[in-house]
Amino acid sequence: MTTSANGRTADHAIDPIFLERWSPRAFTPELISQADLQVLFEAARWAPSSYNSQPWRFVYARRGTAHWDRLLGLFNPFNLSWAKNAAALIIVVSKETMAVPGKDEEIPSHSHSFDAGAAWASLALQATRLGWQAHGMAGFDRERAVTELNVPAGYRVEAAIAIGKPGDKDQLPEAMRARETPSQRNPITATTFEGAFPAA
Repeated sequence: MTTSANGRTADHAIDPIFLERWSPRAFTPELISQADLQVLFEAARWAPSSYNSQPWRFVYARRGTAHWDRLLGLFNPFNLSWAKNAAALIIVVSKETMAVPGKDEEIPSHSHSFDAGAAWASLALQATRLGWQAHGMAGFDRERAVTELNVPAGYRVEAAIAIGKPGDKDQLPEAMRARETPSQRNPITATTFEGAFPAA
């Protein structure tokens, strides 16, 4: 059996939400309420993490609020051109150390970025469930983010997220319109290996 949704077809039967989630750049003018945004952060809160360390941190701003320009100003020109229409922007940060039982001091966390990724995925799926979409990106100034967002030492700036309701792709610059469609995926055989990587 397979699953189809959103112009995509999975090779195996999975929940349709995984196909319904995608990363649009065209957004409607709709604003997101603080209550809806808190639901997304609540979903992220329940992501798994090493020793339940929960290393993710989210710095956010909703469009039209006092902090919006600070976050938007971190984006590169390409992402700025469309992210300015998002309902909310989030910068994801992760803590590089963690407390573990039996240790008096925190130790380095090998998986802090991995765990923050689990939280981002949970947030993105919850956004889809509520009719929003969350577009993750790397195109922003991480060094300025550290300074302008008061990121403490011992934390890594990971990624940015734009959240909005999918809108009409005609609002995008012409070069982006052809890309405004849910993307496909490589087959499982390209990324999954039983026992070991294939011999070169």
